[in-house]
Amino acid sequence: MTRIDDKFAALAAAGKKAFVSYMMAGDPDEATSLEVMKGLPAAGVDIIELGLPFTDPMADGPTIQLAGQRALENGMTLRKTLDMAKAFRKDDDTTPIVLMGYYNPIYSHGVDAFLADAKDAGIDGLIVVDLPPEEDSELCIPAQAAGLNFIRLATPTTDSKRLPKVLQNTSGFVYYVSITGITGAAAPEPADVAPEVARIKAATDLPVIVGFGIRTPDMSQGIAEIADGAVVGSAIVSELAAGKSVEDVLAFVKSLADGAHAA
Repeated sequence: MTRIDDKFAALAAAGKKAFVSYMMAGDPDEATSLEVMKGLPAAGVDIIELGLPFTDPMADGPTIQLAGQRALENGMTLRKTLDMAKAFRKDDDTTPIVLMGYYNPIYSHGVDAFLADAKDAGIDGLIVVDLPPEEDSELCIPAQAAGLNFIRLATPTTDSKRLPKVLQNTSGFVYYVSITGITGAAAPEPADVAPEVARIKAATDLPVIVGFGIRTPDMSQGIAEIADGAVVGSAIVSELAAGKSVEDVLAFVKSLADGAHAA
């Protein structure tokens, strides 16, 4: 059992849906991003998705691409990202942290060393979007052996033939990408998403969390009503990019979390 498993068990017992917040490590700078991260649980965030900056984030739209560029220009690295998680863990040993990124920095660090360092830093799960199930031996299976959840993405193009392969070694939760495209590109329609969530839930006992394109409390609530929770990323990153204060960003996050929890 990981912190992620414990969180979903607690939410289910309380009859609540999950709210997952994405943020880019090191954006707009290390100190500010850590301050935001530390404030997320009090703003209602159930699971923190911590972005690992990378030069070629193929699944991300301009908002998160630019956040990654800002973080890299400010000297953010994989090591510093893990240090940020470790600093967060000094005051919070319960909120799950999912590290989301791409395989190149992990490969460069060395898989065994990365898994040991991630575990030591208090990371609970991984989303590595450019490692398909066919490459599970690279990272997924070793990660699970090390006690980390490996969370897979399902999309509108994941058909019934592909879905079992996607779910095969997935743990923690399934992240359903509500649109065909990149992060922040379009708004999801609950009526379109609901049948897809039901199809995935018929094939797994894992929670199904929906993300991409959710920008408002009403959208957060609408998505959470037809899934096990909602993920918001680009809309929150945009608040930081606009120069909003940490307090204003966290207030915005709370409004989104309140939406999901009202479902």
